[in-house]
Amino acid sequence: MVTPYDLVFLHRDADTEDSGPRLAEVNSAFAEARVAGVPVVPVQETEAWLLTDEQAIRDVVGRPSGKTPLGLPKLQRIEAAKQPKEILARACVAASESSGKRLRRVRRDFGLHRSTLLERLDPDGPVSSLPSFQRLVKDTTTAVQACLGGRAHSGENGAIFRT
Repeated sequence: MVTPYDLVFLHRDADTEDSGPRLAEVNSAFAEARVAGVPVVPVQETEAWLLTDEQAIRDVVGRPSGKTPLGLPKLQRIEAAKQPKEILARACVAASESSGKRLRRVRRDFGLHRSTLLERLDPDGPVSSLPSFQRLVKDTTTAVQACLGGRAHSGENGAIFRT
């Protein structure tokens, strides 16, 4: 199969603390399609990466100076936290320090808040300490180097980078 793309990123949440099976699934898809690819596999759910920055959560809901505790897991425990999407939703509600109509709006706009947090995610910020994010950065760097150098390379987790 010939593809018009030099590099494909395929996102799949691990849905567990063990990203190995999901990485194997994604890499198998790359091999079958015969495309150069980088697996984007957050441990648990993508929202886990968004739990790393309390200030960003406060900013996105419009309460940058808020003081209410958000109930976020410690950085070293984020990838072990179950249901990061629900944790993030509760953190947005807590950060809003709202009630009534404004609280309903914060709950309704959760998808927008999540999207904004993803757009603003600082790759050099706290998320850079999470192993799944470190793997993404390393695989992306390796893949880009392989594309630029015109060679095939296999990444640490089995990702196939071909040009």
